[in-house]
Amino acid sequence: MGDIRRRGAVALGITGLVAPLTIALGATPAQAASCTTQAGPYQKKVEKFLGRPVDGRQSAADCKAIKAFQTKHGITPNIGYAGSITWGVMDLMNKQKAVGSDPNKDGKCPVNKGRIACVNLTLQLSWIQDGDTLVYGPVPVRTGRNGYETRTGLKTIYWRDKNHVSSIYNVPMPYSQFFDGGQAFHSVNLSMWNPPGSHGCTNMTPKDAKKYWSLLKKGDDVFVYGRKPGT
Repeated sequence: MGDIRRRGAVALGITGLVAPLTIALGATPAQAASCTTQAGPYQKKVEKFLGRPVDGRQSAADCKAIKAFQTKHGITPNIGYAGSITWGVMDLMNKQKAVGSDPNKDGKCPVNKGRIACVNLTLQLSWIQDGDTLVYGPVPVRTGRNGYETRTGLKTIYWRDKNHVSSIYNVPMPYSQFFDGGQAFHSVNLSMWNPPGSHGCTNMTPKDAKKYWSLLKKGDDVFVYGRKPGT
């Protein structure tokens, strides 16, 4: 996320499946080299998720698989320990998958606004709908971490900048669509499950951010609801 220069003013906003990504991991277990030999409190659940033999005992193969998952999604320390953060990401992935193609089943995102982009913070999912017709998604997103929460409520896309660069964090924010102060949809080259989250923006994969850019326009509504676990 970055600053927005409109009419000479700078509008700053503190603004990604999600599970309790910001929960403290706790004490780091003893480890041999770069891979722990200690079973974690979520060992069986993590083994099941990864398709490993579910015995609750840490093996070298278990550690290798867990470590690879942690490395892929930027979970640290990536030592193959089946702790709360790793299981939280996996649990969220399971919940996101269970949503299927009916993300607004609970009817919380308005269906009387025409085209609208919906963001479910609890499940870290977003989609675009037109009335009660699903237009695109749902797709995983990465929203604001604790202290930089993505603000909830009905918003409107008021400014778009395809090649935006944040002057606060000095990072590119491609396909930015701003809907609340400095909070925007934009692409990042990170896993959508990379903890602890953004500085408030709704991060998307490059593919999904490009699609949102093509489907939305200035003046379209955005509805953000729920609460990201750990915030």
